[in-house]
Amino acid sequence: MTGPRSQAERDALTVEIVFALVTGALLAGVLFVAVASPALFGELGRTQEAGWRTAAATAATAGFAYRVIRVLWLPRERRRG
Repeated sequence: MTGPRSQAERDALTVEIVFALVTGALLAGVLFVAVASPALFGELGRTQEAGWRTAAATAATAGFAYRVIRVLWLPRERRRG
């Protein structure tokens, strides 16, 4: 253990976390619209619309999680390497 973190290290970590959350949310929004576009702009039945929206929510959630994990985990791998 190296001791307490400096203010600059804490600030850098905060910026990394906010960056991960914002870019993850943007990616999730794009994925949701891309996958749900047939349901949003098409003439589908209720069952089909529900299926597309469920698939879109799943893709958006997976994309958000992937982006946040990648952004927050990758710098640790580079620092070790």
